[in-house]
Amino acid sequence: MRLTIAIALCLLAAPAMAAPRIGFGWMLGRWCGEDDGTRTCEHWRVDRHRRLLGQGSTIKASKTVEQERLRIRARGGQVYYEASLGGSVTAFRRTASGARSATFTNAAHDYPQRIRYWREGPTLVAEIALADGSKAMQWRYARQ
Repeated sequence: MRLTIAIALCLLAAPAMAAPRIGFGWMLGRWCGEDDGTRTCEHWRVDRHRRLLGQGSTIKASKTVEQERLRIRARGGQVYYEASLGGSVTAFRRTASGARSATFTNAAHDYPQRIRYWREGPTLVAEIALADGSKAMQWRYARQ
């Protein structure tokens, strides 16, 4: 019996199942929202290196019109949000965070320059904008 409990505890503590070292456990899971007939989803999980990996997709009229690969990881003492759309990767450095929120910026990028995520109760909110917050676009996701 003790051996069974010890094995179960080891499995629960395995790195692939642990919350990410960089503190984004509140984003984990599959999130979707729908607006004007367009369904947008993001799926966030932790890989075996405890990096947060995401995949985003936009579906309109039953066709996938956009897909992107996302990653949040620590590098050089900083935390970065990396988005890959069409092969090129753009990195945004974390500039602010809270218990259930994070802001990433890259003022050198054309658009977006700022990416924000935060939780409002059971809802995950994502927003992109210019660095000053103008030209903002927002998505509200429910856990699926």
